[in-house]
Amino acid sequence: MFLALWVTAGLLCCAYTSPVTKTVSQKVELSPSLRTKRNTRIIEECILMGLEEGTYYYKSRGTGDVCGVYLVSQPDEAIQVSFDYLNVDCDTDGLVSFVDGWELGGEVFPSEMDAPLEGRFHEFCGKLKKKEFMSTGNAALIQYRIPTRGNGFKITVKYTKNPSPCNILVDNVSGVYTLRNHGRRSNCSITAIFPASVSLLQLAVGINGAIVPNRAVETGVLSRCQKRGARDYVQIGGGHGLDTSSMEVEDSVCGLDSNPRIPTSHIFCGMTTVRMVSSGLTDNSITVAITQLSDLDIMPTLMCELPL
Repeated sequence: MFLALWVTAGLLCCAYTSPVTKTVSQKVELSPSLRTKRNTRIIEECILMGLEEGTYYYKSRGTGDVCGVYLVSQPDEAIQVSFDYLNVDCDTDGLVSFVDGWELGGEVFPSEMDAPLEGRFHEFCGKLKKKEFMSTGNAALIQYRIPTRGNGFKITVKYTKNPSPCNILVDNVSGVYTLRNHGRRSNCSITAIFPASVSLLQLAVGINGAIVPNRAVETGVLSRCQKRGARDYVQIGGGHGLDTSSMEVEDSVCGLDSNPRIPTSHIFCGMTTVRMVSSGLTDNSITVAITQLSDLDIMPTLMCELPL
């Protein structure tokens, strides 16, 4: 695996703004760390988040710092990154890596528990004319360390439709999101990179025939499903990093409810996560509303311990 970028979530100020729903599309405001030259934008900051579609160029100043470009698109999009040009000296320990997902503070999204790391990290150096990568979700990362002054790369970023989004990274202040397993054995998650309120809008998890009308009786929202031994359930919680295997869980729910009326969860953690675990025995889906917590007077339902 490439070098972990030891930066805090607070450094990743959101230059990208996603809409509340998937059906609305907004343009991303360019970061001040980018300046335009002949239709190619030049990357000048070491840590950069949020790029609109286009072509970008980086030229090393010879510092040898480990840097990263964090990409995030709409929930129902994947990210295509084409390396149109690359010149990185391998003999001076220069290295570039494309990551399917994000790596932050030594933790990755999606976590290894939900998406194996094999095939998600691609490292290379030397001279390349063309190399293309595609993410499986709406998050991708370009990490690089280029000590040789004048070396660099040029990339083209495109966002393409993803018909079956599974792991969604949220960087906007609010939104409504749906996860489905389409009958597959897979774990899917929504992770917001901020403390957030989570409201359950629809739940169909662990019930046979739940996706087909009039085939199942609504059970309401059932709590503590994981502790009861259910094979399909949804965890609501948070943590200080991207790794969902170490998240603190407020509750694990399952059942069938088309209009849940349970209290909203207020997660006071650096990251907020809704994680759906699916055995493949049932068609599961969940819809949630996520809103960034800005009112300090709200009583938290889960507060993560401060990191040491």
